Amino acid sequence: MTATTRITTPFTAESTAAEVVDGIDLTGRRVIVTGGASGIGIETARALAGAGAEVTLAVRDLAAGERTAEDIVATTGNKQILVARLDLADQSSVAAFTAAWDGPLHILVNNAGMMASPEMRTPEGWELQFATNHLGHFALTTGLHRALAAAGGARVVAVSSSAHLRSPIVFEDIHFREREYEPWSAYGQSKTANVLMAVEATRRWADDGITANALMPGGIRTNLQRYVSDEELERLRSQSGAAGVSWKTPEQGAATSVLLATSPLLEGVGGRYFEDCNEAEPHQPGTRRGVAAWALDREAATLLWQVSVEALAA
Repeated sequence: MTATTRITTPFTAESTAAEVVDGIDLTGRRVIVTGGASGIGIETARALAGAGAEVTLAVRDLAAGERTAEDIVATTGNKQILVARLDLADQSSVAAFTAAWDGPLHILVNNAGMMASPEMRTPEGWELQFATNHLGHFALTTGLHRALAAAGGARVVAVSSSAHLRSPIVFEDIHFREREYEPWSAYGQSKTANVLMAVEATRRWADDGITANALMPGGIRTNLQRYVSDEELERLRSQSGAAGVSWKTPEQGAATSVLLATSPLLEGVGGRYFEDCNEAEPHQPGTRRGVAAWALDREAATLLWQVSVEALAA
């Protein structure tokens, strides 16, 4: 497959995670799903467990994680569902999680996130959406690099968003120390970071057999939108041309994540952005579809990686 070939699949916006993984055997594969106890994380984990994988739910709330694990065991019959605590906004939590991981890791689904929150900061002074959505996942993924390399053909799946179209990485002021804080710009920047990280991880780690891809799951009503009112969501949907378009179910929202984690069509393919189970076209102005050029920019991807390493080392 050439670098310029756009990947298309038989699946669509209506496809479910179970349909995407049907016929794929993940027996013996080890998976981590961050945010695996809510929203599309639950259905991502359920579909991967249903295909036979050992799935670790990496969650902030252990009680919710245990309830979800019991539900997945009951619905799939797969008893290999584990729960571990992970708070992506807390670097000591991320370090403890990666230190405790033992053995190979075949699939890492960076699914957890927060959306359009009021201005908040970590103890390091980092803007919380960027700290959670990007820096936490960056520390997690790099901390698990050895485990991913040991798996042979490991995949990293980054759950991004069409909101990446709202903002590139503003390297001059990532953390809104000088510019006025705007929740959606902050969210958009963090989602651009998810795509850029997939681009750079694939470039750096291809020799280790590791590939990373990003995706937009679609519009799904989940706890992710806890900071966003129903009126605000509908206003945004009308602006994007999505008004009147039905919301995806969580099972449909998880489909693209599961596709990137398992499809034979993605073997050896990385650094790309998908929506509705197919590789996205370049963004067309006036729409909320496609991928922004800034999210696939290799120089920005390299710079973001360097900035992230420096932030974590400080």
